[in-house]
Amino acid sequence: MTQPGYEAMLATLGTRDDVVGHGDQGDWSLEMKWDGVRALVRVELQDGRSTVSLTSRNHKTQGPGYPEVVEGLSRAVRGQAVLDGEIVALDAKGRPSFARLQHRINLADPREIRRAAEQVPAQIFLFDLLEQDDEPLVGLPYTERRARLAALVTENESVKVPPAVDEDFDHAWRTSDELGLEGVIAKRRDSRYAVGRRTRDWIKVKHARTQEVVIGGWRPGQGRRARTVGSLLLGVGDAEGRLQYVGRVGTGFSHRDLDELHGRLGRIARETAPFHDIPRADARDAHWVTPRLVGEVEFAEWTRDGRLRQPRWRGWREDKDPQRVRRE
Repeated sequence: MTQPGYEAMLATLGTRDDVVGHGDQGDWSLEMKWDGVRALVRVELQDGRSTVSLTSRNHKTQGPGYPEVVEGLSRAVRGQAVLDGEIVALDAKGRPSFARLQHRINLADPREIRRAAEQVPAQIFLFDLLEQDDEPLVGLPYTERRARLAALVTENESVKVPPAVDEDFDHAWRTSDELGLEGVIAKRRDSRYAVGRRTRDWIKVKHARTQEVVIGGWRPGQGRRARTVGSLLLGVGDAEGRLQYVGRVGTGFSHRDLDELHGRLGRIARETAPFHDIPRADARDAHWVTPRLVGEVEFAEWTRDGRLRQPRWRGWREDKDPQRVRRE
């Protein structure tokens, strides 16, 4: 049986200079940054048959929502293993699309899941191997874990092992931009897998600025959205664990989002503001909610007073723990 207790290693947000500004670029391997949902995979053998489980960063079971991925993993991985990867949904050009993946999130009814899987099939992109046949591998260098991963996995329609590249950062950066990907992750070739930690052995460099946010309330809309949610009030945790107000977002929502928002927020309504420091003007006519839901926004920049400038909604992050959301 595989060992319990694994949590995903996390990358630190950085810039080109963090990778090419110090030392030899040969110290790093480069991967594309996939726009999906992180998942740890466990493959175990029971009575000679493979059983597969998928777990999100906030320890939620993901497998029932992605049956085609589970089935693909049962064929792709031989023996027992713990792997790290990203669940993605591809667009018409074959690129991971977080917007398309939203159609697979929050589904519980098996019939809805089957229908969604036919319309928006998911895949998992595997990029690390933490354990194989009861042997922990987290202490091995990244390059050796990667080599073992490639040897272990037989790709199929639902399971892929995208290649890591040892090339010029600028070339990888241009390639990710041309392909419309989220960015690049640079990983130190000699680094160990830091279970549950965010380190500078993995540096993520992104084309657009994004931020995970906790929903703390909402304000009614106007005009055509007068009977629904006009904007969400957003927060990010500080070092003391308080929810700091960072602004509101009212654009980027799909019709499906708007249809679901009122009901989701109504179920977690509360009387008082969960924010530590929301301005009176933004609190006017606000409806407060218990800060349980996590989303993601794209934005232009941080203002001097710690607000998100021009945020645009990207989607829900059911895989993230609201108590661990921090400013990147």
